[in-house]
Amino acid sequence: MTDRIPLFPLGATLFPGLVLPLNVFEERYRALVADLLALPEDAPRRFGVVAIKNGQEVAPTGQDGRADGAAAGLGDDPLAALHGVGCIADATGIAARDDGSYELVATGLLRFKLLSLDVSGTYLTAEIEEVPEDPGGGAGAGALASQVTRVFGTYQKRLAGARERTLAPGQEFPDDPTVLSYLVAAALIAETPVKQALLEEPDSASRLAAELRLLRRETAVIEKLPSLPAVDLTSQPISAN
Repeated sequence: MTDRIPLFPLGATLFPGLVLPLNVFEERYRALVADLLALPEDAPRRFGVVAIKNGQEVAPTGQDGRADGAAAGLGDDPLAALHGVGCIADATGIAARDDGSYELVATGLLRFKLLSLDVSGTYLTAEIEEVPEDPGGGAGAGALASQVTRVFGTYQKRLAGARERTLAPGQEFPDDPTVLSYLVAAALIAETPVKQALLEEPDSASRLAAELRLLRRETAVIEKLPSLPAVDLTSQPISAN
């Protein structure tokens, strides 16, 4: 199924089922949020979140206020500057500030493939194709989920020495392999390209297998370190300047 939706490029990856707090300051995205707010109250307020390949958020609009690729900080080929897979998000809890900026929470719904961009408006819009999930998660997803749950628990304990928290205390691991795969992908301490690669895995089994390799490697590295510096990973909203 193809569709056209507003696009929100970020230096971060959003996963289905996960949330991403956003502070929206920049003019083009304030316009995007204003348009979402103008929709009927019962209409879904959906937009696409896609990671920028260089990890940088977009620059201000050009002098004419339009979202041409160069002015958006995406170069002469904006499509090539973005990753090819993103996540459809639902905007909730939108709060307007006195200065015209917004706070909102983006809740990931499902993955999409980026087909084309329209840079003629105030903000980017994109033609996308939804990427359906394999209902069974792929071959061996259940067994891999059990392994990932166990190894991720060990990873969590090793990180505890650094006071890093990736899941809330007492949070239960989901039984569904697909939900687990996205939760672990979001919770891993990793750079955006690593998380993006997990988002793009063809199914949950492939994602869980990749996470298992990452978790084993990172846990082994942590075990060999004499100590880790304390890091405060209290959730902070991402600013869309």
